[in-house]
Parts: sequence; C-alpha cells; structure tokens
Amino acid sequence: MTVTGVKTSPDLRSAVVYVSVLGSERKRERTLAGLASAHGVLQAHLASELRLKRTPQLAFEYDPSVERGVRMSQLIDELAPDDRT
Repeated sequence: MTVTGVKTSPDLRSAVVYVSVLGSERKRERTLAGLASAHGVLQAHLASELRLKRTPQLAFEYDPSVERGVRMSQLIDELAPDDRT
C-alpha cells in the first residue's frame, strides 16, 4: 500500500487519504477494510503528531492512478521493439 495523496477540507476537519494497492481486487478491498478498522489508532497517532485544535477525520479511498501507470508501462513494453540489439 502506498499513500498517493491527501486532500483536506478548508477547515481541516476532514481529510481523504488516497491509497494505491497493487494486486488483486480482493487485496485492495482487504487493505481498505484494514485501514477502516485501524481508523482509531491512525487518528490517535495523527493527533499526537499534529499541533491542531482538532484532528481531521480520516477517510480512505482507492487511487487507481499507480496501477494504471504500471499497466500503461506494460503495454508500451509489449508494443515497443527492443532497440538494444
């Protein structure tokens, strides 16, 4: 799992954390479920690191951009001839 970005609300009360998960759809679902179940622990750790009056409420969303990039690279590699010969 890789955190690819975070988008906070203007008042910093909420934050959407975008994550990329390489692998099967089941792995992605399990990772997002794990993040959701660890929400309290992550929230507490964030609160201890930030010096804010309120800690943003975290929500996790899947970001398909890394997976799409990997797929595009694979397609290019398949179509492009190897020029090193």
